[in-house]
Amino acid sequence: MPTPSLAALPIRRLTHRDLTACADLSEDRGWPREEHKWGFLLTAGRGYGIDDPDGGLVSACVVTEYGPQGRPDLGAIGMVLVAERHARRGIGRRLMRHVISAMGTTPLTLHATPNGRPLYEELGFKATGRAEMLRGHFRRGPSVPDVATRAATAEDLAAIVRLDEEVFGADRTHIITRLPAFTDQLRVAEANGRIVGYAGAWPNMDTQVVGPLIAHDTATAKALIASLAAHTDRPLRTDIDVRHEELLAWAKEHGLASVAFNAVMTYGISELPGDWTRRFAPLTVAAG
Repeated sequence: MPTPSLAALPIRRLTHRDLTACADLSEDRGWPREEHKWGFLLTAGRGYGIDDPDGGLVSACVVTEYGPQGRPDLGAIGMVLVAERHARRGIGRRLMRHVISAMGTTPLTLHATPNGRPLYEELGFKATGRAEMLRGHFRRGPSVPDVATRAATAEDLAAIVRLDEEVFGADRTHIITRLPAFTDQLRVAEANGRIVGYAGAWPNMDTQVVGPLIAHDTATAKALIASLAAHTDRPLRTDIDVRHEELLAWAKEHGLASVAFNAVMTYGISELPGDWTRRFAPLTVAAG
């Protein structure tokens, strides 16, 4: 039987059962397998993909929705991948157009690599910000702020959800309530008996990714990063909004080095909702 053309292959919803195929696709493109992250995204978000008649996936991506179920305030697109053997044939464009259509009038956001940015601009996304990826072993020094931090407890979740919605600008309850199982560490910062910041660190290959990172101010963000670093031997990795220049400089002074820059892009809105001054790093660039 003749092999169907790529344009005729249907786009379907992915589920957690597709985790291995998604990880294989990542590996095919030279990315880490990131099975822990894929599992989280496929459970908390909506995956889309195209099956390869010869096995595996031709393409995949995940959309994470925020806000009321059925009428989200924001959708974050991530993990947009096309198998190397099918690259440069319009597959990524077709998949993205499908997702944009499926999301209707919901505003969208994504983090774009320099290679991916031209496609997203062609589809109508606008660059509205920039994030810098840092990686390295954190070196504790005398400049670490003296802000009270501790491990989060189940009793803190309601307060974390409230703070997160205030800062992020949309309800992320379905994400926040998954963090205790997804992260290796979940810590909060307190001032006057109130939670004024929180941060997670989750395993990704040989690193611990710091995110989300929500904090009242830069000193609180520094204290949360330092407290996470104190409880792991792994290198840290995080993606910091470049407007947080003081935090970036401090992190580099303490052993984290710049790895790459990604454009933060939006579709249907001129800028992201919420308070960027307290939003320092995403959970993951794939989910915002």
